[in-house]
Amino acid sequence: MNIATVKSHIRDVPDFPKPGIVFRDITPLLAHAGSFRWTIERLREQVSAHRPDGIVAIESRGFIFGAALAAALELPLQLVRKPGKLPYRKIGVTYELEYGADAIEAHEDAFLAGSRYAIVDDLIATGGTAAATASLIRSRQGDIACCAFVIELDFLHGRDKLAGYPVESLLHYDSE
Repeated sequence: MNIATVKSHIRDVPDFPKPGIVFRDITPLLAHAGSFRWTIERLREQVSAHRPDGIVAIESRGFIFGAALAAALELPLQLVRKPGKLPYRKIGVTYELEYGADAIEAHEDAFLAGSRYAIVDDLIATGGTAAATASLIRSRQGDIACCAFVIELDFLHGRDKLAGYPVESLLHYDSE
């Protein structure tokens, strides 16, 4: 298995969710056991080097990779979700998008002061959700060990919003 083979299992879907956007669909990657296993193993290598105490997965595709990674590293998993999806007492943060605002939440007991967390998602585009997740962790005096993504859309410069945190990405796209 190699990176070119894994990348061949990412499907480009033009004009989704709106005209002019090329959606990077991970479902073929998930359907190919060898590529999925390779992806988790590479993420495990990258993230373990930063010595996190826990994994924080971002809704919803980040849950897939975050759960597999947490199991591979034998670390606890915490979830960051859109508002209204978590059943227990929550903490949240609102963040700015290119047009408008969005919000995320986690359980109030998800992050421990002084613990180091790896933020995991399937893709980083503009970096807003990952940066908001880092802010949520930091609001509980947790630390960011690293941010890890399967796919990075380099042309959107999302890692700039994560300045000061190590960023790991497996697959890079330089243009739409």
